[in-house]
Amino acid sequence: MKRLQTNLHEIETAAELEKMIEENENVMVCCGRMGPMCIPVYDIMEELEEERTDVKFAVMAFDNPEADVIRNAPECRDFMGLPFTMYYKNSSVAHATSSIQNMQQITSVLDEQFAEKV
Repeated sequence: MKRLQTNLHEIETAAELEKMIEENENVMVCCGRMGPMCIPVYDIMEELEEERTDVKFAVMAFDNPEADVIRNAPECRDFMGLPFTMYYKNSSVAHATSSIQNMQQITSVLDEQFAEKV
């Protein structure tokens, strides 16, 4: 299987994804390819990984058969553009986006979905 060339943790199986979601309160998974819409998102995730220690960042290859857990998720049903990005909070899908996202869009989702509720 072809791997994504990023410095992020790459999930290879649905079971590994499930385990990561269960073991971490906040998870952001970007499911894509090494293409012009996906690479900027991976780059932003790599940058954020250093400062957002409360979030577990990972990627999954869109063409991996195991990625159907993301591709076929109800939250992604109407998505057209890659990557499909899933945000999980306490083992549940908190938010999902598709297509290219910039730093501001990603950080606003992270802040909105993963902020400490007081």
